[in-house]
Amino acid sequence: MPLPKSLAAHLALPVIGSPLFIVSNPDLVIAQCLGGIVGSFPALNARPKEELEAWILRIKTALAAATAADPSRRIAPFAVNQIVHKSNDRLAHDVEVCVRHQVPIIITSLQAPGAVVKDVHGYGGLVFHDVTNLRHAEKALEAGVDGLILVCAGAGGHAGTMSPFALVGEVRRIYDGTIILAGAITNGAAILAAQAMGADLAYMGTRFIATEEAHAAESYKRMIVEAGASEIIYTSLFTGVAGNYLKRSIAAAGLDPDDLPSVDKSQMNFGSTRVKPWKDVWGAGQGVGTIGDVLPAAQVIDRLKAEYAAARMRLVAA
Repeated sequence: MPLPKSLAAHLALPVIGSPLFIVSNPDLVIAQCLGGIVGSFPALNARPKEELEAWILRIKTALAAATAADPSRRIAPFAVNQIVHKSNDRLAHDVEVCVRHQVPIIITSLQAPGAVVKDVHGYGGLVFHDVTNLRHAEKALEAGVDGLILVCAGAGGHAGTMSPFALVGEVRRIYDGTIILAGAITNGAAILAAQAMGADLAYMGTRFIATEEAHAAESYKRMIVEAGASEIIYTSLFTGVAGNYLKRSIAAAGLDPDDLPSVDKSQMNFGSTRVKPWKDVWGAGQGVGTIGDVLPAAQVIDRLKAEYAAARMRLVAA
């Protein structure tokens, strides 16, 4: 499906680097955008909240300088993730900052982002919303979002349980706009497969945790390189929303990964008090088994481009 013109003309690869709680930072976002994929970060990563404006200005300045130096270069826009939930006591502040600085793309999560959509559309920005099932997709479309991020089984962090084959197919029956697909996408062939399935863009997070720019402990990055899909645990314990986490990090935090209690959604919490637990219990997707090294983000993107081109050639030759 056609992408918004403000996005399509600037992509070198049909990818959005997903916002990674604690891990994403300006260095990683800038490297992703300069590589021709959308870079993003959660607004809550900028702490204290006054840092959010500084992060946005730093990213905008770096991308503008690169564009001025080479106007023909495909430099992707950046995105900021907003958690639309009552426990996020920074939401109003963070949205105001993003609107004032006209952040090109806002990624919203959890609740339908009606008010956010209106504010962002006021300056011509785009809003993409995370969904895990058809009902959530319908609510987001009613709110006027510009695209849907289908967070399917195997995605890192908060993820759904539906197969991408099922969810993309269901959503495409009601929606011909922009679809971004998440779920164990770690290489160029998987990006192409997402498009073949009916998505417009791939949503990649775990692969970029294992980069030099990522704000993650070296032990976290090493654990991703060493892990396989069977070591990913799906649990709601840590935030009240079910997500995928590295089994060894759960054990290292003193919990039994094979006997975790459930947490009711009424205990959902994404405010500032939830930062510390994520420093020790680490999210990751089922694609970890295909990640074998820690590299600069630019090298990861170059490899993805080569893999993507090779996958296309294989299909043409078949």
